[in-house]
Amino acid sequence: MSRIVVLGSANMDLVVRQPRRAEPGETIFGTGFATGPGGKGLNQAVAAARAGADVAFLGAVGDDEFGVRLRARLAADGIDVAGLLTVDEATGIAAITVTDDGENSIVVVPGANARDELRDADRDAIAGASHLVVQLERPESLLREAVAFARARGVTTVLTPAPARSGLEELVALADIIVPNEGEAMLLSGETDAEAAAIALTRTGATVVVTRGERGAVVARDGAIAHRVAARRADAVDTTGAGDTFTGVLVAWLAAGSAWPEALTAASAAAALAVARPGAADAAPARAEILAALA
Repeated sequence: MSRIVVLGSANMDLVVRQPRRAEPGETIFGTGFATGPGGKGLNQAVAAARAGADVAFLGAVGDDEFGVRLRARLAADGIDVAGLLTVDEATGIAAITVTDDGENSIVVVPGANARDELRDADRDAIAGASHLVVQLERPESLLREAVAFARARGVTTVLTPAPARSGLEELVALADIIVPNEGEAMLLSGETDAEAAAIALTRTGATVVVTRGERGAVVARDGAIAHRVAARRADAVDTTGAGDTFTGVLVAWLAAGSAWPEALTAASAAAALAVARPGAADAAPARAEILAALA
């Protein structure tokens, strides 16, 4: 199986469970608290590795307890952490609230993830990969440099444009595969419909996969809808990281040579498994679980 390199964020998630969202100025009681590994990059790396892919992670953590735990989490899933640096800044964190209906809201403090240097060792790792996967929780200048380098070396580039913002045209144009949710797709394209947004984003030549939660996903290529995949039924406990699980498993299947319909079905099944359990990276299913769900 070809190697996947994930250049992305590694955060410690600080998760509060609560019955509902608090109103401005209101204090409410939560029902639980937990810490766990997260960050969109780490989540996608773990999801891909558990799906059976050979994965290397490029990132940075602080010289603190959270950094030690995140490194151990990645290594425990067989991920190559030679490119995970320990730096002077504190490890990034994400403060997450999860309400009883399974929905979440997130505030990220980047910390060590703000490091913006692409080292020669990082370039070597990227050049030896089949796929480079990036998100937007690292500095944009770093991502542009890495993705441009990957494209020049014939490496397939995968972008999750989250958290989305305007002014990403140069980076988006460098991606071979773009995996936004429908809100991100509409923000980037200026369209007000998920399918129209997917089609519009193919103008860069990319294959665009727009995830739509319980309404599944659509894939656009060359100015037209190429595939649709239905969502699997799931009793949502925590939607944190579900999109990252989808992306990680999608790329794992593609890197193994699967056709798009097969890869999309596996990614949808994995996302359904992930939302039925708490956590972000910890909720990503093993390959055996995905295969059982597909069967």
